[in-house]
Amino acid sequence: MEKQELLALFDREQRIEVTYPDIIRQALPNIVRHIPQSSGNEGYIIYSNLDEDTVEDAIQEQIAFFKAQGLSFEWKVYDHDTPEDLKERLAAHGLMEDAPEALVVLDLEDALPVLLEPVRHDIRRLTRVEELADIRAVQEAVWDENFDSLIAYLADTMQRSPDQISVYAAYVDGHPAATAWIVFHPGSSFASLWGGSTLAAYRGRGCYTALLATRVQEAQSRGVQFLTVDASPMSRPILEKYHFQFLGFSTPFKWQPESS
Repeated sequence: MEKQELLALFDREQRIEVTYPDIIRQALPNIVRHIPQSSGNEGYIIYSNLDEDTVEDAIQEQIAFFKAQGLSFEWKVYDHDTPEDLKERLAAHGLMEDAPEALVVLDLEDALPVLLEPVRHDIRRLTRVEELADIRAVQEAVWDENFDSLIAYLADTMQRSPDQISVYAAYVDGHPAATAWIVFHPGSSFASLWGGSTLAAYRGRGCYTALLATRVQEAQSRGVQFLTVDASPMSRPILEKYHFQFLGFSTPFKWQPESS
């Protein structure tokens, strides 16, 4: 599939139509926003199709909406979103720009054989809430952030919609070394990969690749055609080595209520 055709399919299935567990999806005329059902999580503007005549009102309307809800929110801007100065306009309204992420997609028909071979690392699918302590330990050590809201989201999704998420950890000598999860979207040809992180002490041992292969094989067994990742600069070269195709960058813009 050509890049522009794949990008259009991604927009339709992963931005306009996509649903996530524990999220209320609201489709407005030119915007799709997601509202969290669990406390402590933020809202998202996941898609927008704006022009010079509609952009200012749309930004003000979304700020007013989330302010009334007492929620922070993230507006994710992709390279091909319009108008061209959308990022500058969001910044002018007080949204804070975060580091861009590389959108990469793998057509599973192009998956390298190494990702389809039996995984020999100690990879475990976590199914009990108490096991998420291993996810927290790795994520917080790698990123030096608080992941309370993430753990709450994972726990809730594992309990309410276990068929839509698979959470994995790689272990070395019984210790959690790396973590990752995959989210499946009903009716979509895409599944999304998240959370691929390895503790510094265990890098170079193949844990990241083993977790990738585990999720590739699960996706393939469930009839998924494409895998998508918002890749960090650390992950992108690894994923491209395994035939993930770079489609462009997305840039998060974050808004916080004044009381925050």
